[in-house]
Amino acid sequence: MKFHFKSNRLLNYLAILAMMGMLFPSLAHAHAYSASYTNIKMNPDKTEFVFAIDTLSIIELIEDIDKNKNNELEKSEMKEKNHDLEELVHHHLTLDLNNQQQEPILEKMVLEKKEDKIFLTYYLTFPAFTAGDTLSFNDGLYVNDPATNYVNLISFEFAGTTGQAILQGKERTWTILLAEAQEEQSQDGQTSQPDENQTQPDSTQEVDPNVEASTSSWFSFLKLGMLHILTGYDHLLFLLALLLRKQTFKQYAAIITSFTIAHSITISLAVLGVITFPSRFVESVIAFSIVYVALENIFRKEIRHRWGLTFLFGLIHGLGFANILKEMNIPKADLALALVNFNIGIEVVQLALVLLVLPLLTYMFRLKSSGLIIKAGSIIVAALGAFWLIERIFS
Repeated sequence: MKFHFKSNRLLNYLAILAMMGMLFPSLAHAHAYSASYTNIKMNPDKTEFVFAIDTLSIIELIEDIDKNKNNELEKSEMKEKNHDLEELVHHHLTLDLNNQQQEPILEKMVLEKKEDKIFLTYYLTFPAFTAGDTLSFNDGLYVNDPATNYVNLISFEFAGTTGQAILQGKERTWTILLAEAQEEQSQDGQTSQPDENQTQPDSTQEVDPNVEASTSSWFSFLKLGMLHILTGYDHLLFLLALLLRKQTFKQYAAIITSFTIAHSITISLAVLGVITFPSRFVESVIAFSIVYVALENIFRKEIRHRWGLTFLFGLIHGLGFANILKEMNIPKADLALALVNFNIGIEVVQLALVLLVLPLLTYMFRLKSSGLIIKAGSIIVAALGAFWLIERIFS
């Protein structure tokens, strides 16, 4: 009997650990999300190419560049590995004109701060592109890493028209035919949207200026939202903490709905530039929200009106979601569609995870030891949240 009792208790603890494992596959929060931004401006005399990538990615990609192991790229380290930094873009980023690779001129490399994060920005120039040319851009960074969460967000400008593209996962090549119609359309001040998911270098897509966004474009923003929350372990941990205490289905529905509405509001306002908060403040409050909800699970006897608390913290989480889009310079004509699909991507993953976790929670709540499991799980959640909070305040 004692062995049977201990076995059941062990299974119960394993259940809560399995539930937490479903929500975040890795706790290596040091670099949960790798992002770069590419801006291509095609002028009549030359093509300006600006590529910015977070410095943690640089440290991952170039062996031994971080000599002092402080997870920061310093100017002295850049100077010592200058050749490797140049080779990184020359070997892994290619821009083709009519299937012929073009040689860039590296103007400068500088460290820049964006939303409290440090990026290494490359300023390059390529030969000019003209109407009728086929432009193909390939990003080979992390291409041999099947588990990468790397994403490259592209903005381009040609003859007064602008567009966006997203390279992520296995989709690493973006091809576009610079059509004459684009030059004519630019006089009306409208924008066009490229098809960024062409995977064959010799496959081109002529941009139709009368269509603001292609199917592949909205789907890319949808996938970006899905990837963003899947690698946002702090957001997922907050969601787990909210669900961990036993509540009615109506209360769970109210929590999910309020979180959705709240972060949708602040994502839109932040990307539009209506509200701006320092990234350090936003990330710290997100960590604090995890700690607060976990402590509620431990010390509050009854959980009521959690939807209101979720809404308030959801506003801050929305600001965290928005950071990835703020640097993309999406034109207002395309912004609504991008935001809607980015939000839908977040909600698809969020709902799927809730549907996966709720049956396990329902089973757990029936156990005699459910109170002990909830308390143990909440302590783990609070500890992780506290670790991130301290790290974000003092880093």
